[in-house]
Amino acid sequence: MSRTFRRRSVLLGAAAATAATAAAPASAASSLAERPPRRPAGPLVIGHRGAAGWRPEHTADAYVYAVRSGADWIEPDLVPTKDHVLVVRHENEISTTTDVARRPEFTDRRTTKTVDGRAVTGWFTEDFTLRELRTLHTVERLPQLRNRNTVFDGRGRVMTFQEVVDLARRLSRESGRRITVFPETKHPTYFRSVGLPLEEELIRVIRRNRLTARECVVQSFEPSSLRRVADARLGLPLWQALGTSGGPYGHPATYEEMATPDGLREIAGYADWIGPDKSSLVPPRTLLADAHAAGLKVGAYTFRAENQYLPAAYRRGGAPGDFGDAFAEYAFHYGRGVDAVVTDFPDIAAQARDALRP
Repeated sequence: MSRTFRRRSVLLGAAAATAATAAAPASAASSLAERPPRRPAGPLVIGHRGAAGWRPEHTADAYVYAVRSGADWIEPDLVPTKDHVLVVRHENEISTTTDVARRPEFTDRRTTKTVDGRAVTGWFTEDFTLRELRTLHTVERLPQLRNRNTVFDGRGRVMTFQEVVDLARRLSRESGRRITVFPETKHPTYFRSVGLPLEEELIRVIRRNRLTARECVVQSFEPSSLRRVADARLGLPLWQALGTSGGPYGHPATYEEMATPDGLREIAGYADWIGPDKSSLVPPRTLLADAHAAGLKVGAYTFRAENQYLPAAYRRGGAPGDFGDAFAEYAFHYGRGVDAVVTDFPDIAAQARDALRP
């Protein structure tokens, strides 16, 4: 993938990247790896579940594509197996991200559970051993919207957090850049309630690998989870994610209260970052300035290129899956001073950042 390619429009660039990688993944990977190392100038680009816009999320292909197209950090969401190994899935319910629903040997594992106060029906990682999960194949979670990604269905497997750490270190060596892993503890209160605490195993993996502040940043929506990690005195940055309604499960404050100047000062007592929805940073909201005043960095989520996820002013074409003017949205948030963006399309985010350079 050449530098000329990196300057093309989002539609042509996205189509070329997908076609080239599908047709000749080895040569594409080789050309991407030949780019000279560079340090990010401007906001950090965080590959959301890898490069979820171009590959099934949380697969090795998604993480590799993210880094080779410009991501500085890669995000694995952590959930446990029955034998208490941390694996990488956006949710512990895996019927939309694996082929488990089509596997007759696991039909009897389908069940309904209450997770964070909500009834969920399906198949759950905590009911499978790691060995059993290894027999499943990954699939695209949004096949109607991202039909192009279904060509990769069945090609990946469920990864462990340790494997993501190993992959990030290999990609750091290959790229000449330090690639940071950005794990999120998913439903930590729920998992503590069923005897599978996430923090205990996360801390163990971090210590075993001697991960430094440049190699790992831990995030969660639940302050109690971050405080448990902070108590371990690992010396790692912590990221408090903020939702758009309600509040963290089991926490007395709402997200709205946490985003006030007083709430932000409290967050700054245990975390280094906040991660709000990008819509929370649009004027007249003052969250970005208030967070910076409290000494917090701000990483906005989740940037995507499809119309369905873009503000109305940036939409192009008539279908939800049509690509809109994602570059304009990045330019808006970069210009306001965000410190990072969490994105399904790290290549587009990196190209938009390149445009800021003189």
